[in-house]
Amino acid sequence: MDLFSAVTTSERGTPEVSDAAPLAVRMRPASVAEIAGQGHLLEPGSPLRRLIEPDAAGRAAPSSVILWGPPGTGKTTLAYLIATVSGRRFVELSAVTAGVKDVRQVVEDARRRLATGGSETVLFVDEVHRFSKTQQDALLPSVENRWVTLVAATTENPSFSVNSPLLSRSLLLTLRPLTSEHVRELVERAVTDERGLGGAVGLADDAAEHLVRLAGGDARKALTILEAAAGAVLSGDGHAADDGHGTDEDRGAGPGTTPEIALADVERAVDVAAVRYDRAGDQHYDVISAFIKSIRGSDVDAALHYLARMVAAGEDPRFIARRLVISAAEDVGVADPSALQTAVAAAQAVQLIGMPEGRIVLAEAVVHLATAPKSNAAYLAGDAALADVRAGKAGTVPLHLRDAHYAGAEGLGHGNDYRYAHDWPHAVAPQQYLPDTLAGTEYYSPSDRGFERQVSERLERVRGILRSEG
Repeated sequence: MDLFSAVTTSERGTPEVSDAAPLAVRMRPASVAEIAGQGHLLEPGSPLRRLIEPDAAGRAAPSSVILWGPPGTGKTTLAYLIATVSGRRFVELSAVTAGVKDVRQVVEDARRRLATGGSETVLFVDEVHRFSKTQQDALLPSVENRWVTLVAATTENPSFSVNSPLLSRSLLLTLRPLTSEHVRELVERAVTDERGLGGAVGLADDAAEHLVRLAGGDARKALTILEAAAGAVLSGDGHAADDGHGTDEDRGAGPGTTPEIALADVERAVDVAAVRYDRAGDQHYDVISAFIKSIRGSDVDAALHYLARMVAAGEDPRFIARRLVISAAEDVGVADPSALQTAVAAAQAVQLIGMPEGRIVLAEAVVHLATAPKSNAAYLAGDAALADVRAGKAGTVPLHLRDAHYAGAEGLGHGNDYRYAHDWPHAVAPQQYLPDTLAGTEYYSPSDRGFERQVSERLERVRGILRSEG
């Protein structure tokens, strides 16, 4: 019994794919040889390969796995193969809809089957990161006692989204994003394979290139677009029908020839490529990290690219602006003091005008910060001073610097011999400002870049005066 999958299942629990199933489901690899892009996990003798393919005695390696990777890279396919190739029962749960009761029901059913000599069960949990701690804990006994072979799939970093006990009892496998070549191979197979379109339509080269580009490494998305475009062509609603005079010859398909999916058909099938980006997940942190590092590395084009990805995905522009303010202070610093002014102004402007116009302001700030000279000297200086304070290197404030504006302060020596800076040449008075325990310490070491080069020259002279006898 499988209450959790919309796909028709056999007695063994493995999905039986009908001709009416989506193209992406019909084209799901039926063997290890058809899996694209994950060769690093499927080497002969590798844990996953041994889990999928039984040994000479017909036994598969008993283990539970967590599959981590971007959408459309084959997580569901691998779970399916682990069950079908090894002859085990396949049960699917979606973390979006299943609860603790559902988990326990599947586990209890799996235990009964094992006790009566039945087949082992592969429990596939999609989007396991959406399971609560209680739901994940409910899986622990079954994994530990091997009542089921758990295959959990997630697009989020398991270190942040999966409980440590469950993570420690499972094999973590990282799936790599599919390359354009991998997606192109899968698309071409779907066009000709009898499980797919069976050669009913052709696919123009420029249409294939555009489809692969739109898919962004997501095989499922590529096949979904292909199916929509093929449906339009086969129904007569393709590109040549737009002017109302479409004929078989117009469509590149005369009598006895195969109609072809053209670039226009793919463009009609999907209006815009969805950006792979989850505001609450791992991609959120990866993209913002790449964004800040591109600014720090002075690659303005890369910085603008990651900005565009965040804007297109609907990221909160105030979050982007806040990170720009931090970057201006941390990475540009005194090498270009105006960068912080630009970042703060951008944050205020975005707050004022909102989106979509706010993207213009953000782009201007990104260009300024990425092309500005870089120095983290002020940032490092602040941290070095803070480290000394936290280590107890504070010392007492020198008497001549203490507050002398209250009764009795003078009798304590507060303010005695204090030298008022403006009474001295260049407004620099030779005297000690640091506590005795830190006298002579230098935290700030300016770089030779941008405005900071001038600061360096002046600072050398100032420090010389401060340490002189006057």
